[in-house]
Amino acid sequence: MIQTKFTFIKRNLCYTFLFILTVASLFPFFILLVNSTRSHAQIQKGFSAFFGSFFFENLRNLVSNPNTPIVRALFNSVFVSFMSALLTTYFSAMTAYGIYMYNFKGKNTAFKVILAIMMIPTQVSSLGFIQLLIKVGMYDSLLALFIPAIASPVVFFYMYQAMTASLSYSIVEAARIDGCPEFRIFNTIVIPLMKPAIAVQAIFAFVGSWNNYFIPALVINSKMKKTIPILIAQLRSADYQKFDMGQVYMFICLAIIPLVIVYLFLSRYIIRGVSVGAVKE
Repeated sequence: MIQTKFTFIKRNLCYTFLFILTVASLFPFFILLVNSTRSHAQIQKGFSAFFGSFFFENLRNLVSNPNTPIVRALFNSVFVSFMSALLTTYFSAMTAYGIYMYNFKGKNTAFKVILAIMMIPTQVSSLGFIQLLIKVGMYDSLLALFIPAIASPVVFFYMYQAMTASLSYSIVEAARIDGCPEFRIFNTIVIPLMKPAIAVQAIFAFVGSWNNYFIPALVINSKMKKTIPILIAQLRSADYQKFDMGQVYMFICLAIIPLVIVYLFLSRYIIRGVSVGAVKE
């Protein structure tokens, strides 16, 4: 009886703690939605838990602002983030497959070199990266924001670990015996088996590219090629006389919609991706 009562109390405490964490996690989104419906003067007065009546006015002011081509910026961010997620997951999986499935001279060295690159911060190589972009003619181009995503050591390491846990050598060997080309094996057998891991990394890659401000701010100069983080930073650093917090919150509110959509479509793969490897050959 005492043990049952203790278990009941423990379970209720766990549920209460999880409820508090959920509320704490959702509270910033609630404040974002509330402030997107308030005017600049109302936001300056402080916190409010009640929605305002300036939602459509903030939206109209944001869309009509000549300094913030929001529609073009949304398209640029969606395009760059989608291409980054596609390229980084596909080519990282291909690299991991090559190192995992093949035995060749220098295999361990190549693996260690790729892992060593993970330790190099982006800021350290930014100057050389910009010089390279200028030489190849990709400076001030959207290509410079997603082509480098082909080489992603972090995603490669995750995909390699997922393959060691879930990809069986026997399946690949059976396909080779049947005469299936290597490229077809990778696309028709390996990719479907790695779908949970690929989906998880695709979410992370999309979100990372969507929120990336450092590289686009260095590379992009043209007004119509700027992405969402750059325009949000421009709004926040605008002249004090023209600064409008209502537009900023509205812009941020619109900016998270694609992230929510991507998460809703791919979230079911997160648990499968985390638990992949529970059964190993």
